[in-house]
Amino acid sequence: MKIPISWLAERVELPAGLTPRELAEALIRVGMEVEGVESAADGLSGPIVVGRVLSVQPEPQKNGKTINWCLVDVGPQHATDEGGPRGIVCGAHNFGVGDLVVVSLPGAVLPGGFAIAARKTYGHISDGMICSVRELGIGDDHDGILVLPVDSALPGADPMALLGLDDAVLDVAITSDRGYCLSVRGLAREAACALVVPFHEIFADVPEPDGGAYDIHVDDPTACDRFSARAVTGLDPTAPTPEWLATRLRLAGMRSISLAVDITNYVMLETGQPLHAFDRARLSGPIRVRRARPGEKLTTLDDAVRALDPSDVVVADDSGAVALAGVMGGASTEIGATTTDIVLEAAHWDPDTVARTVRRHKLPSEAARRFERGVDPEIAGVALARCVELLVVHGGAGDAGGYTVVGERVPLSTIELPVTLPERTAGMPIAPADVVAHLTAVGCSVENGDVLRVRPPSWRPDLLLPADLVEEVVRLAGYENLPSVLPTAPAGRGLTARQQLERDISRAVAAWGLTEVLTYPFVSPAVHDAFGLDADDPRRRGLRLANPLSEDEPELRTSLLPGLLSTVTRNLGRGTRDLAIVETGLVFLPHDAQQAAELPGIAARPSDAQLAALDAALPAQPKHLGAVLAGALEPKGWWGDARPATWADAVEVARVVARAARAELTVRPAEYAPWHPGRCAELLLHEAVIGHAGELHPRVTAALGLPERTCAVELDLTAFTAAEPAQAPVISGYPPVLLDVALVVDEGVAAADVQTALVDGAGELLEDVHLFDVYGGDRLGTGVKSLAFALRLRAPDRTLTVEEATVARNAAVAAATAATGAQLR
Repeated sequence: MKIPISWLAERVELPAGLTPRELAEALIRVGMEVEGVESAADGLSGPIVVGRVLSVQPEPQKNGKTINWCLVDVGPQHATDEGGPRGIVCGAHNFGVGDLVVVSLPGAVLPGGFAIAARKTYGHISDGMICSVRELGIGDDHDGILVLPVDSALPGADPMALLGLDDAVLDVAITSDRGYCLSVRGLAREAACALVVPFHEIFADVPEPDGGAYDIHVDDPTACDRFSARAVTGLDPTAPTPEWLATRLRLAGMRSISLAVDITNYVMLETGQPLHAFDRARLSGPIRVRRARPGEKLTTLDDAVRALDPSDVVVADDSGAVALAGVMGGASTEIGATTTDIVLEAAHWDPDTVARTVRRHKLPSEAARRFERGVDPEIAGVALARCVELLVVHGGAGDAGGYTVVGERVPLSTIELPVTLPERTAGMPIAPADVVAHLTAVGCSVENGDVLRVRPPSWRPDLLLPADLVEEVVRLAGYENLPSVLPTAPAGRGLTARQQLERDISRAVAAWGLTEVLTYPFVSPAVHDAFGLDADDPRRRGLRLANPLSEDEPELRTSLLPGLLSTVTRNLGRGTRDLAIVETGLVFLPHDAQQAAELPGIAARPSDAQLAALDAALPAQPKHLGAVLAGALEPKGWWGDARPATWADAVEVARVVARAARAELTVRPAEYAPWHPGRCAELLLHEAVIGHAGELHPRVTAALGLPERTCAVELDLTAFTAAEPAQAPVISGYPPVLLDVALVVDEGVAAADVQTALVDGAGELLEDVHLFDVYGGDRLGTGVKSLAFALRLRAPDRTLTVEEATVARNAAVAAATAATGAQLR
């Protein structure tokens, strides 16, 4: 939020000589996030003056455009060498003779480094430029040049003070728990607390509610607990916005639109209460707050036709919805060029309802930004009174009389705070009198005693617990004063066995060449169709979030692959073609009979039974490891061509994980979406399936825009148990016997099954076995293949004889023959 310091100074007595930078530092000390202190004149330099237009001569051009050749009086000190006015070419048409404008003369520099010089254009020497708001860097309006109020300055004068460009502007990032600071009122209160100076509240003459402003009905008090309204009549629709008000809006980052709209925006910035103005002549019948009806539509002020959801809250009249509650008004009742009678709304909307509406319609607004964070429910009357007052003074309107308020607010509960709790929590001395002073400064009412009875102010709905009050006291006492004491770590502690296992696995896959990524745990239901999952596949049963960050991804993931494949797609779009990425994270698998548990209150610690019920209501959350290999696994170089990743590499990633966990995986063929049915491996640990690896199905890669033959692996890390510390093996000092065997088997026989049989048959003398060649051809015959294995045999206490090695080899071959039908070549 941007706020001019001159505006802030109307509500807080800033010390004399305080610089903008010192004010920013004071706000930072009390926990505000000041992103910068800007000068409204940043980027402007050189001769920029007020000019009066003496003549305007339209000149049509061959391209169909009409330019104006203008003579502008810029004062005697900036006149031409002959003492006359400056000739300037201008393409805008929203000004005339006698108007005061802002002129950038040759030598001036505008924001963005735009240097002004005398140059020939359209057959004239343009000796400067008449500036628009956007060219001066004080707004986004570029529809025409900036026309100054009549007789506001003399030609040649400096326009900086007139435009508010001599003011400094605070740019403050408002966190979600500081909604009251989205206003001059809130920031001024924080500045008063930080500087220990008086704060001046906004006061206005608020009449007693009598229901006479307009007929209002609230059908859903959970969405709107209070709706206030006042009305004005006889507004002059041609009345201009006062320059001081338009300037403040510009400095706060808002565009001036019309007097009525500008005043509602101004009061919102001043008080923090969003207001909406309805053209009374375009309302039909009473105003009603209700939920949207099925199939109902609303054209909002941005001219978008929006299909409403039944959970949306709308403001409606007899003709239908006229505003999206707390977010944006409707076009059917907007203030127009002929509006004279206005109904002003100041409502208090439920933050959660507004937040869901904003996300559902992707329609953020300044009003919604405030309602989402919480608006003071007691400021509506003051805001409406200020709005009526400004419309009467500057728009010639009359107060229509009456003040309608529907709904009552429940006051915040009193919080009991032991007076020594802030001191004990902060670990530094905080006197009881200081505790009371700090709480009073933020607006609380406090009853003294050993246990303070504190009632939070209406604009602080975040103050609910003693801990919240402690935070307020400590931040005003000064975070910088907190002692820095490093706690003593207990001896003999370290990583748990489970933590060490997961760290070993992470290091192993990183050493193998994978890059770790972290993705969001949210997915779109559409990914299940892209993966080709069956209708009854349990991975389709994702849990839907009650308040998702995005309606496009409303479910918790049941697999790591959607996030990993999305990361691959994003990197491909940025030119990275070869990827090998890995992620470890939780997946969320609902139970067959998933039931919600009753939430315990905050008055007391939940019982063991309540905690057990909460745990039972949670989905299973195993930790998985997923990896995706796309493109080349080994790059091209002087050593040869690049080697693309294959399904075997995905299987090897699983083996790397198993070796790090000191476990043995069994690998066998399988069919499991989203993998290719002929290039998918099932990963088993102790006869239980814990994952799959292989090449993704071509339909999946095509649907997601992935490279062909992209490979992936996903397995359940919770299936691995933390093994005992590894014991150093007994290393034999005797030489090994190296033997190769080539076995012919049917094409459908898995190499892993043959290798398992060899291990079982060879016995204790077998030290290692691995597959080093697969051969198939006409010489072998059809329907068979040859698998070549290397055996390493060794005894721990002697040198093996040829006969002993041969016996072990023959036993291994015999076991393979019995188990798989293998024949020795």
